[in-house]
Amino acid sequence: MLTHHREFLAGIALLAALVAAAPVVSWAQTPGPTDPQIAAIVVTANQVDIDAGKLAKSRSKTKNVQDFAQLMITDHSGVNKAATELVQKLHVTPEPNATSDSLQKGGDDNLAALKKLQGHAFDTAYIDHEVAYHQAVLDAEDKTLIPSAQNAELKALLVKVRPAFVAHLDHAKELQTELRKSGT
Repeated sequence: MLTHHREFLAGIALLAALVAAAPVVSWAQTPGPTDPQIAAIVVTANQVDIDAGKLAKSRSKTKNVQDFAQLMITDHSGVNKAATELVQKLHVTPEPNATSDSLQKGGDDNLAALKKLQGHAFDTAYIDHEVAYHQAVLDAEDKTLIPSAQNAELKALLVKVRPAFVAHLDHAKELQTELRKSGT
């Protein structure tokens, strides 16, 4: 059971990394990132979301937003742990690259923007970002990652983790609707 959970978390880490790399890497025109680059992208992508979740948990006064932020912290911390175990198992050293650097800059910019906000404006900006992120993950998975996966185990894993992204997106959308209704 623990092995399946680790495979699930590693699949989420890989998917999040590839989705995050999509805007920077042209899938059809250039080769994808190398394994060491993917490792750096995975760690960076997850850490960026952990940092945003920690900020949201400490800044938000809305219990549902705090709970969602804690879920993101927990899930992405678990993914980073699984990703670290995987790269150690594969003897891969993460290699910073343009994509991981871009992710870090984007994460830093998002945190800086969020830090300027308070109350409802903060909650709305944080949750809107989470909705967009999870939608991008699903779009990339459906349109690029699953159809492009050559390895049958990878393809099966991508299909297996998809429901978790749907659940996170649905949860974020519910919060987005609640925040719009409350307006405070």
